[in-house]
Amino acid sequence: MSDKILEGRVALITGASRGIGRSVAKCFARQGAHLILTARTQGALEELDDELRSEGLESATLVPCDLTDFGVIDKIGGAIYERFKKLDIVVGNAGILGTLAPIAHLDPKEWQRVMDINLTANWRLVRSLDPLLRASDAGRAIFVTSSVGHQARAFWGSYAVSKAGLEMVAGIYAQETRKTNVRVNLINPGGTRTAMRAEAMPGENPEDVKAPQAIDHLFLELASPACQITGQMIDADQELKGGHTAYSL
Repeated sequence: MSDKILEGRVALITGASRGIGRSVAKCFARQGAHLILTARTQGALEELDDELRSEGLESATLVPCDLTDFGVIDKIGGAIYERFKKLDIVVGNAGILGTLAPIAHLDPKEWQRVMDINLTANWRLVRSLDPLLRASDAGRAIFVTSSVGHQARAFWGSYAVSKAGLEMVAGIYAQETRKTNVRVNLINPGGTRTAMRAEAMPGENPEDVKAPQAIDHLFLELASPACQITGQMIDADQELKGGHTAYSL
């Protein structure tokens, strides 16, 4: 009998081509999951798939797409149903930073794009994938947030508002699925060595913040069929410091 935590589970990960999404994808694959990976760049997805196969792991299902094409999200749900009849795990990781500027100066088109990717696309995922998660014996939804989603910070405008909205979507969904086999949680990664972090903190030494792999275990714990917590936000930095990690939504 396999001792892999996610053996036979089907997991969809958005924003899988780099950073946290890429690291989580490799972690889940090593734990036996079949991966469905989305990102805007097909070449980066293919490179990741090559890495997985070079380790002797199962080839992933690759779905290059822009999640602001919301009809694609509905098609993904339909395709998963046709092939698997269920979905065990979704990791809503895709996101963009937008411009850090005074909120009164933000460009309306950019504001809308940040909301579309960081917030609306995740709601559309919930809408499309909810029946599939309920069909699993242990459906798990994990969304990636930020401290600015619940702590107002000057100049973080559209990104912060999108994450605040995402936290509310996740909290509502957790309440609505509390009596089912679905568990819904958020992870706040904190300072992590990603392209988005470098964009937000251009003067920071990347070596001063943790690598994405440092928080893989948190995603794995929340994705596990054994996980029973729901409606929680896990603070990765606090967890790594040994402090209080879970906050109710």
